[in-house]
Amino acid sequence: MRINTFFYCLGQGFRNLFRNKLFALASIATITACLFMVGVFYSIVLNFRHVVQSVEENVSVTVFFIDGTTEDQILQRKVEIEERPEVADVTYISAEEAWESFKVDYLGEYSEGFTENPLEGMSNLEINLADVSQQAELVSFLRALPEVREVNYSSVTAETLTGANSVIAYASIGIVLLLFAVSVFLISNTIAMGIELRKEEISIMKYVGGTDFFVRSPFVIEGLVIGLVGSVIPLVILYFFYNKVISYVTSRFPTLTNILNLLTIHDIFRTLVPFCIIIGVAIGFFGSWFTVRKHLRV
Repeated sequence: MRINTFFYCLGQGFRNLFRNKLFALASIATITACLFMVGVFYSIVLNFRHVVQSVEENVSVTVFFIDGTTEDQILQRKVEIEERPEVADVTYISAEEAWESFKVDYLGEYSEGFTENPLEGMSNLEINLADVSQQAELVSFLRALPEVREVNYSSVTAETLTGANSVIAYASIGIVLLLFAVSVFLISNTIAMGIELRKEEISIMKYVGGTDFFVRSPFVIEGLVIGLVGSVIPLVILYFFYNKVISYVTSRFPTLTNILNLLTIHDIFRTLVPFCIIIGVAIGFFGSWFTVRKHLRV
């Protein structure tokens, strides 16, 4: 395509926006509202997911060994366990370390009466999971080891976290698809109205030799601009909205924020900005493209 043709199509696309100002504004407002809701929902989901990950990091499996198992044997098993994909890290805790920790946490000055280590033979491995949903497979593997006497874990916690992750994933996909469909429908109506208003002009262009690409390009550009503008506006609004909410929660509920450890706006926007722009442009492109293919039969 020649450069002057490109700029002509680009100019026509912007002119279409001003010719259909009310419909274009309606589409932009709809995309803005939809993507704002997506942004709010995305921020909640990301924070919730961050909290779940923080809890997952504290979910561990503790392995105790039968009497007579040497430290070298335990460390050899530690290396073997660390190689498993569901394992994040493994910590060896000797009986002496376990006793020192127990004294500090529970006995304090009363521990001076103990001359021997009551936790002798309680050396263990503390395993943190990379994927809590695979805890059952890891526990089955550990119980099959000949040196293992007992495996402590929480199946309820693992199942709850796994279920929470599934709910987050399905809800996110469902809401995004719903809002995407609504926005595409609105843009389709806008483009269809623009085609109807310019049908006579388009017919003349076709009769004098205008190609399908030449005739259709302005409408696609119109949809792209609508999608881009509709994706930038909610990002600006959400930036100030999220900061206000975080400031309010931090000042009014400091204990809650210490427990939940909410994400900053920069953590949110690192993925939200490209996500919203891609979604907005995609809505504009597909909404205009399919409408043009359907209605532009001249």
